[in-house]
Amino acid sequence: MAVIEKGDNIGQSLVPVEAIAQAILMLRGQRVILDADLARLYGTTTKRLNEQVRRNAERFPLDFVFQLTEEETESLRSQIATSKGRGGRRYQPYAFTEHGALMAASVLNTPRAVEVSVYVVRAFIRLREILYSHADLAHKLDELERRVDRHDEEIGALIEAIRQLLAPPDSPNRKLGFRLKERRGRYYVNKRSTEA
Repeated sequence: MAVIEKGDNIGQSLVPVEAIAQAILMLRGQRVILDADLARLYGTTTKRLNEQVRRNAERFPLDFVFQLTEEETESLRSQIATSKGRGGRRYQPYAFTEHGALMAASVLNTPRAVEVSVYVVRAFIRLREILYSHADLAHKLDELERRVDRHDEEIGALIEAIRQLLAPPDSPNRKLGFRLKERRGRYYVNKRSTEA
């Protein structure tokens, strides 16, 4: 497991790439990391990170960073169970894509940010690989399900045909047409004509 050491001046423990991957969220169909999480990883404050992003706005197009809507923020707040009490943020957080996180490290230009940015990119890559393997597995499962469904239909039709053959007829066999009830006539055989 790859780990990064946080700077000595911060005095915090090791952070595994898996922990960085847990901070990556899926928003608007993209994998992103929120500004507060990125600032913590880069060893700076959220305020300083966002200041540098605003000062270098030309380096951060919308596919690198975007600000969350109130609904998105509220949804995230309810998912991670944070409070809305005092001392909270006064603006909506920013979400950085993989390229935006890398660009943020370059505008911060600290050794810590540069070092950690490599691990942040590795975390994004690991998530991409996991997503690809899950998509491949999902495709194979869909294919298997289609095969099984087709076989199930064929087996079901076969079982139904066998049941129909085994089922007793609905009504007794009746003869079609007219029935005439005739009395039996008596016929006599002349013994003399048979002797001659």
